[in-house]
Amino acid sequence: MPALKKSDFHFDLPTELIAQEPLAERSASRLLVVPPDAPPYADRQVRDLPEYLRAGDLLVFNDTRVIPARLHGTKDTGGRVEILLERLVGGHEVLAQVGASKSPKPGGRITLDEGTAIEVLGREGEFYRLRFLTDEPLEKLLLRAGRMPLPPYIQREAGQADLERYQTLFARHTGAVAAPTAGLHFDQPLLAALEAKGVQFGHVTLHVGAGTFQPMRVDSIHEHVMHSEWLNVGAELCQQVARTRGAGGRVIAVGTTVVRALETAARGGVQKT
Repeated sequence: MPALKKSDFHFDLPTELIAQEPLAERSASRLLVVPPDAPPYADRQVRDLPEYLRAGDLLVFNDTRVIPARLHGTKDTGGRVEILLERLVGGHEVLAQVGASKSPKPGGRITLDEGTAIEVLGREGEFYRLRFLTDEPLEKLLLRAGRMPLPPYIQREAGQADLERYQTLFARHTGAVAAPTAGLHFDQPLLAALEAKGVQFGHVTLHVGAGTFQPMRVDSIHEHVMHSEWLNVGAELCQQVARTRGAGGRVIAVGTTVVRALETAARGGVQKT
């Protein structure tokens, strides 16, 4: 069997079919139902999901919370800089992608547009290690100075409304730089309808990293280097999964981040994702 290539997955997606604004009602988003046996497929809406689930099923969500991870500033040499945070690494230090006409040097400074200074500590692979030179809590600073890192296929600047709309209703643990997209389609009426039907809810935490925005620069998928992401599949969820399967219920992952978190936990190891 020949090795898979990036070109094997090419398809044309007309730009006019890529929504640039979210729907006012989360669960009004379109849902394609693919039967387990054979077509026909069904075009439905996410709000119709209770029709396809049973009492005793377990829906697993990713409860990561997105940080306003896109920042703009100026190097001490005068060049403009765009920063996309990859990961908070403790205190006021982060790993980040830095877009600039010339790569910043260790010891260099970047001043954000709102005035906060950042020191470049060095480079770690494709990312830079940066330190924010402030006593202000980093999360509070990002809420004031950062913008939501919308996916590259969204051709508009992030606005104030995106601070809420680009979060799931169950976002709890801060650390992602992109939303777990499938979870964005669940609103309170849908969650209430699922609960009334007897569907159970569980949560993992996977902080989606900036690598999700990285394009493949090689044609062979076997040569593409994937970035690691922080995840947690807790003992409580493991117990929920065991109870659900023992009772004959189905465990249903909401989105690809949940799939790879559960697969990693099932393998009992650490996975590059």
